[in-house]
Amino acid sequence: MGEHVRIQWGGMGAQTMKIALLQHACSMDKDANVALMGEMAREAAGKGAKLIVTQELFATRYFCQAEDDRCFGLAEPIPGPASRKVCELAKELGVWISASLFERRAAGIYHNTSIMASPAGEIAGKYRKMHIPDDPRFYEKYYFTPGDLGFRAQDLGAVKTGMLICWDQWYPEAARLTAMRGAEVLLYPTAIGWYTRTSADGGAGTHGETETTRRQQLAAWRTMQRSHAIANGVYVAAVNRVGVEGELKFWGHSFIVEPSGDVIAEAGGEEREILIAEMDRRKIEEQRLGWPFFRDRRIDAYGDLTKRYSEGDV
Repeated sequence: MGEHVRIQWGGMGAQTMKIALLQHACSMDKDANVALMGEMAREAAGKGAKLIVTQELFATRYFCQAEDDRCFGLAEPIPGPASRKVCELAKELGVWISASLFERRAAGIYHNTSIMASPAGEIAGKYRKMHIPDDPRFYEKYYFTPGDLGFRAQDLGAVKTGMLICWDQWYPEAARLTAMRGAEVLLYPTAIGWYTRTSADGGAGTHGETETTRRQQLAAWRTMQRSHAIANGVYVAAVNRVGVEGELKFWGHSFIVEPSGDVIAEAGGEEREILIAEMDRRKIEEQRLGWPFFRDRRIDAYGDLTKRYSEGDV
């Protein structure tokens, strides 16, 4: 974990802002997972964190590895039991908590949703995952209706956040539009890992993706988040789970990037960890003055971005 200091936050006077990411493995026991998040959040708040971020779908194991209609029973309405516990915890600790949940919106309509719980114990913001993958061991289109709330920023007073979720992190359009809404830190709760077939005794086998592929995937994941920070002049916080679930080994390595693209804090790949780092709004100003990408954008020339694909002129 990094060292943390008091910072000046814009022109609003002296304020302290620390962000904490909660990285952990999940069990089959939903209540135990929620309790673990609470335990870790209390520790993070005790270390001065004012914004706490959970990993994707923190209350459950990553159930999207197979299409199983029984898993819809894990979903809850918002507000519901899990979101109420998050809000109660935020109020108890006097912090903001961004929590990723499996939302039951209506019969047959489910979302992968992040909420922002305020220190008053209220839901101050909500985001529904926009980009939904459908790949082996990531069958999310079976479970999640694409988000319909658009890209948003949440004003926490000391900072404006932009809640996005996992697969969203591979799309520069999502990061750009969220930053254009005023977000100063992009939050990416994540469940990403390698295909790892386990042996009969439960140990990790030699089957699955090669070491070369693993290194490439991890490097690509880090590179994308760093590029979002640089291109938009924002902080980026990506929080991933750890542990083996089914045929996936989640690689952890939660990390926080400042507007320059430098990684200022990173967790390991195996263990439960509370990652805490400082954010300094002045660095956003400095980065955007030195690299004025928003100034030089050719918004008159980007119409084709609304198309699926463009062959261009022959």
